[in-house]
Amino acid sequence: MSRLLGRTLERVCKAVLLLCLLHFLVAVILYFDVYAQHLAFFSRFSARGPARALHPAASSTTNCSRPNATAPSSRLPEASSARPGPMAPVLPPCPDSPPPGLVGRLLIEFTTPMPLERVQRENPGVLLGGRYTPPDCTPAQTVAVIIPFRHREHHLRYWLHYLHPILRRQRLRYGIYVINQHGEDTFNRAKLLNVGFLEALKEDATYDCFIFSDVDLVPMDDRNLYRCGNQPRHFAIAMDKFGFRLPYAGYFGGVSGLSKAQFLRINGFPNEYWGWGGEDDDIFNRISLTGMKISRPDISIGRYRMIKHDRDKHNEPNPQR
Repeated sequence: MSRLLGRTLERVCKAVLLLCLLHFLVAVILYFDVYAQHLAFFSRFSARGPARALHPAASSTTNCSRPNATAPSSRLPEASSARPGPMAPVLPPCPDSPPPGLVGRLLIEFTTPMPLERVQRENPGVLLGGRYTPPDCTPAQTVAVIIPFRHREHHLRYWLHYLHPILRRQRLRYGIYVINQHGEDTFNRAKLLNVGFLEALKEDATYDCFIFSDVDLVPMDDRNLYRCGNQPRHFAIAMDKFGFRLPYAGYFGGVSGLSKAQFLRINGFPNEYWGWGGEDDDIFNRISLTGMKISRPDISIGRYRMIKHDRDKHNEPNPQR
């Protein structure tokens, strides 16, 4: 009886021992399985970092025969995971017809003092150098306004005070160029306009419309649009100086506009007219000889006020005009 009990106890101990060994083996297998999963998990992260550059396939396709060639990449494109940046808004074209916001006939006076600080304060959207672009539309033209100048600071302040708001309401992309004649030699208006044309294009080759304006002339109606058309444009057709009427049919003085192509077609303006007068008639003849015609606004819109002043010294009437 005791011998039977001893054999049974021995078998039970062996069974318990086998169970313990089996449990140990299972524990070891599970341990290594979990370890292998962790190792694979971290290896995926390390593969996204600089370690990728160690793989020879990343640089094996570089075309060394072309220094500026772009090597195809062996990795997947990253554009799908990158966040797209904000898209620039596409602005509608500015209206070709008179844009909304024009006021029509303007009250122009030259008695109130006009400091430049006031001009800057009233035109916050105008950049340094007299450049402006409409924030709400895309203009069809880029306009350079060119002013021949000498000793007219008083007039220039009034001109800027009135013209900046007018040009902004007309939804123009524009730049203003004041071309100063240094020294006290005889004034040459047309040559200064030629200089302004070239200097404006040096700064911005996209200019395709050029408005040539005397500094003492201010439009009295903002519906007189400072734009270029199929023919050269004469804007100042009704000055108070001439009783608000055109002085003669061939008059092309004061304020005029030509596209870049039209200006080059007439070979620019004449350089030989020193002193006052004559160059605007020469420009009219150049335009006529090339087969172009002058376009003008309605006389009720093309009205201008001139700032009264004495004849400038060294700008006496040209006796050969």
